[in-house]
Amino acid sequence: MYETSQLRTFLAVAQTLSFTQAARRLGLRQSTVSQHVRRLEDATGRPLFTRDTHSVELTEDGQAMLGFAGTILQAHERAAAFFAGTRLRGRLRFGASEDFVLTRLPEILESFRRAHPEVDLELTVELSGILNARLEAGRLDLILAKRRGEETQGELVWQDALIWIGAPRLRLDPDRPVPLIVFPPPGITRARALEALEAQGRPWRIACTSSSLSANVAAARAGLGVMAHTRGLVPPGLEPVPARAGLPELGGVDFVLRKGRRGGATQEAADALATAILAGGDRLQRPR
Repeated sequence: MYETSQLRTFLAVAQTLSFTQAARRLGLRQSTVSQHVRRLEDATGRPLFTRDTHSVELTEDGQAMLGFAGTILQAHERAAAFFAGTRLRGRLRFGASEDFVLTRLPEILESFRRAHPEVDLELTVELSGILNARLEAGRLDLILAKRRGEETQGELVWQDALIWIGAPRLRLDPDRPVPLIVFPPPGITRARALEALEAQGRPWRIACTSSSLSANVAAARAGLGVMAHTRGLVPPGLEPVPARAGLPELGGVDFVLRKGRRGGATQEAADALATAILAGGDRLQRPR
């Protein structure tokens, strides 16, 4: 038997790759987080993380536990809701960043809909900057989006690195401007890419602009240019640009959940969907 509290802690560490961030998300002391992970490792008889003073990484067994933990927690939540006799109702306006178009987010939403059929779920897919603005304006109730480096709002789902990606055969001419495939303003990855190139003094030009991730991916596959993208969400047919191309580092990126302020039934539905997303976070890091 695996304790649900330990599984939740394991998922928080696995998604943030940080015992400190996991403790902050869960409202626990870091020593308690370490204890939960240790007890889960004792229960499985396998190490789930490799860790030192600088980094935390999942082992192969930890990767396997990701799927099991999410499934167990989702089943637990459905059973608890059923036997508690509570049925969520109302309208929930959920916004997801374009980054998740090609992931397995639809599986999480489908499971939520089955568990809570009386919730009217409305999905908006947009750029993170637009989603944050709509949440602030009261036009969305819950969003899953990137946040800028200086921002602190939201519940951290996971951290990753931004990298340059392109078609396998793409070659960049060091004597010509870097051809860029970007989202329109206020795209966070767009801003990061332009700032990094400007800081390096590297000339650039816009080769393609689209608010659709699928369109940008198609342009990249056609060899039109390079794009800044999350390392864990690289679409099929594209790959990291080799270091020998000399492109600047882009730094890290946080994916967070942010809730609105409507309260009541809407808040309960938002809390339930946020829990489902956190439990199934590993599926957000795998392309369909």
